[in-house]
Amino acid sequence: MMQRLPRWVELGGFLLAMNAGFVNAVGVLGFRHQAVSHLTGISTFFSIEIMQGDVLQVLHLLCVMLFFVLGAIISGMVIGHEALKLGRQYHLALWIEAGLLTVAVLLLNQGWLSGQWLASAACGLQNAMTSTFSGAVVRTTHVSGLFTDIGIAFGLRLRGQAVDKRRLMLYLILIGGFVTGGVLGAYAFMQQQFNALWWPVCHLVGLSALYFGIGHRAR
Repeated sequence: MMQRLPRWVELGGFLLAMNAGFVNAVGVLGFRHQAVSHLTGISTFFSIEIMQGDVLQVLHLLCVMLFFVLGAIISGMVIGHEALKLGRQYHLALWIEAGLLTVAVLLLNQGWLSGQWLASAACGLQNAMTSTFSGAVVRTTHVSGLFTDIGIAFGLRLRGQAVDKRRLMLYLILIGGFVTGGVLGAYAFMQQQFNALWWPVCHLVGLSALYFGIGHRAR
């Protein structure tokens, strides 16, 4: 089934994972070590702040989580389908993600914590945008599931069962993209602080134009 996956998915997955890794590195360095590309760490911080009774931080982290879900809702409304397929409105979703990050930069540079909410919404949108195709789960904003799937694949191989090599390679590509983006994001944040987020904004605009061109030629 994975052989039906279009060849552009690997490249697109790498570039999107790199984008999320970049944004997440900026988030970790700029938001009290709080990640924004996924909600596992945020949920733990949320639990800790509830226990410590910091009402403002509880409300802030709750907004971060809710805006991540809001981003996923926007993706569902724009794309209208869970299955990955060329020709759907991914370019529009990328433009919206770029817009969310643009406003996030402007707010963060003014010291507004709501900028973190919009950065989280951008990641939620991207995570929902890359969903399922031919039995493959394509996630680009976190890597825990990817490492788990790689472990499962090696476990099956040790039992003598066949492993889908293309799926395994896709997961490795996504992890490589996320790590690459993290390195670039950390370096950019040390040089430019929150203005580093202008790089993923430009990256997303470029991806949107590239996808629109590919989709237009494929019609």
